[in-house]
Amino acid sequence: MIGTLVNVAAIVAGSFAGIMIRGMNTEKFSDTVIKGIALCVVLIGISGALEEANLLLVIFSIVIGGVIGEVIDIDHKLIRFGERLEELFKGRGGKVAEGFVSCTLIYCVGAMAIVGALESGLKGDHSTLFAKSVLDGVSAIIFASTMGIGVMISAISVLIYQGAITLGAGFLKGILTQQVISDMSVVGSLLILGIGLNILGVSKIKIANLLPAILVPVAYHLIMGMI
Repeated sequence: MIGTLVNVAAIVAGSFAGIMIRGMNTEKFSDTVIKGIALCVVLIGISGALEEANLLLVIFSIVIGGVIGEVIDIDHKLIRFGERLEELFKGRGGKVAEGFVSCTLIYCVGAMAIVGALESGLKGDHSTLFAKSVLDGVSAIIFASTMGIGVMISAISVLIYQGAITLGAGFLKGILTQQVISDMSVVGSLLILGIGLNILGVSKIKIANLLPAILVPVAYHLIMGMI
């Protein structure tokens, strides 16, 4: 768990630094910065989505995941949770719900989170998560300077997600093969792309309702392995 704990600490520290410099930003400056960040998020999404993967499976995952997400209505539940966060941290500034949801997805759906957590649990090798910690910490400064404390709260999601993979690494090793991780990463990158477009105001995609799509490749490969 050392790698995950360091990752969480980096996000919290970066968020704290970002919140501290937030007061130095004028509204015009903040808007420009957040749009610039959104472009970077779009780039991250595009670069990840272009990785080699089973294209038909990716499409199938988005469709099935979207249907499941709409039935559960994850987006509505997250909005309600976000509203509670907004009320709890009222007066702290920033878009709490947006920062929490966006950064939770950005920090959790990438390949480094999965591979790093597996290496940490199986081999005690935390190098990948340490590298991820640096990247997440720096980005948290930028995100928190515009979206506020919601970015810091997303560290809880990272702790639960990566911690679960690390603790269950022995069991997940046979499930999360390189191909599965690749397919999951492409689906996750598409969601990151959607986040960037939403921040830019280009679209209003219910990204949260597409979250189940990330797990569809796991189910697919498990079923195929049984046939």
